[in-house]
Amino acid sequence: MSQEPSDHMPIIDNADAAHRVRQSQHDFVKVGITDIDGLMRGKYMHREKFLAALDAGFGFCDVVLGWDINDQLYDNSHYTGWHTGFPDAPVRIIPESGRQIPFEDGCWMFLGEFAHPASEICPRGVLGRVLQKATAMGYGVLAGFEYEFFVFAETLASAAAKQYRDMTPVTSGNTGYSLLRQSTLAPLYTDIFSSMEAMGIGLEGIHEEMGAGVIEAAIQVDTALAAADKASLFKTYTKALIQNRELIATFMAKWNVDEAGQSGHLHLSLTTDEGATNPFHDPAAEHGISDTMRHFIGGQQTHMADLTAMVAPTVNSYRRLIPGMWAPTDATWGIDNRTCAIRALPGSPKSHRLEYRVPGADANPYLVAAAAIASGLHGIEHAIEPTERHSGNAYDGDHPDHLRLPSNLADAGTRFAGSAMAREWFGDAFVDHFAASRDWEARQLPLEPAISTAEMDRYFELI
Repeated sequence: MSQEPSDHMPIIDNADAAHRVRQSQHDFVKVGITDIDGLMRGKYMHREKFLAALDAGFGFCDVVLGWDINDQLYDNSHYTGWHTGFPDAPVRIIPESGRQIPFEDGCWMFLGEFAHPASEICPRGVLGRVLQKATAMGYGVLAGFEYEFFVFAETLASAAAKQYRDMTPVTSGNTGYSLLRQSTLAPLYTDIFSSMEAMGIGLEGIHEEMGAGVIEAAIQVDTALAAADKASLFKTYTKALIQNRELIATFMAKWNVDEAGQSGHLHLSLTTDEGATNPFHDPAAEHGISDTMRHFIGGQQTHMADLTAMVAPTVNSYRRLIPGMWAPTDATWGIDNRTCAIRALPGSPKSHRLEYRVPGADANPYLVAAAAIASGLHGIEHAIEPTERHSGNAYDGDHPDHLRLPSNLADAGTRFAGSAMAREWFGDAFVDHFAASRDWEARQLPLEPAISTAEMDRYFELI
């Protein structure tokens, strides 16, 4: 006798997804697609429409790839606009992404991905193509994201009414790792932990970080595409869960110039032999760092400045990338050194990895992973040697000019547009479109010393 699949077991294929949805108490399913800025766009879809779309796909207006976080059309995009009439672009549903949302009465939610030709600029499609190249080189990729986010005892309306000044954080003072604070916030912590677990987004840990009301969560390692899916879902549904408690969370890179920024670091390692071997690890080498890992770091260093726009995509991102605030300003690397852009973490064959520390919490996880992985693989392809590793404070000392990261979004976008490596790995269509989108984004806010109300309005809730 065959056993009915559990709704908590991962979905295998279209037939499995159809079976689960047919058993649902709901007549509708949620479908989400991640846009250029990392916002999850989507719709409720009737059960029968969804079941038909599992095999045939469905159309989704391509405007979601042609407008910004504020639903304003890019004025410099060739892909879509008034000149194209905003047609539907084909979308395929990803059956294995299906999960039930515990605080929406078990409603099923699935991710979608734009199909060709929109796949050329779809962020998930960009990462998928990078991972196809990794496979062709003989590598699998494991990844784990970690996010910092501030939580306030405010609603969006109350925060906006105060112009985001004098907001009340859920905890006071700088109490990093405080068990007292974690205990007073236990209902919130356990709600995040259990809700994410129910959605198949396991967390390694969650704790109080440095700053009033800031929380850090580390998502369990997975294959790179699944890890990016989970990161995108984590950001969306953590914000929703917190707002449902009459609180509000922000993933802005820097909401207050006096506070540390909010990171979105990425941990990476490679695998070979169907996952049995970690080619980053060489027990005979210094710190266990193999030639493969060394060249991966060299590639990341070499191309980090050109790809900064992919991992620091907003005007606000560059307020975080300043000396002395736990975020890198140069493409440095070191051994377990949190002042560097690349933190090598020697360990056992299972744990040996690196941490890519440039991204903020505001970045699109698909593009973060694409940039970090592609640049590293390019380093392996060309046997790029890194600089000498940095010991001590990486903010001190002189670094080569080519390792200096851009200091604003406009410059970062220009460098990205001119990167031959980016065009080789991501394609001309994506590079041209994304560079144009960053030019647009840079023009939406004036460069000011202080964080303006307009900047907060733009990024505080949605990013």
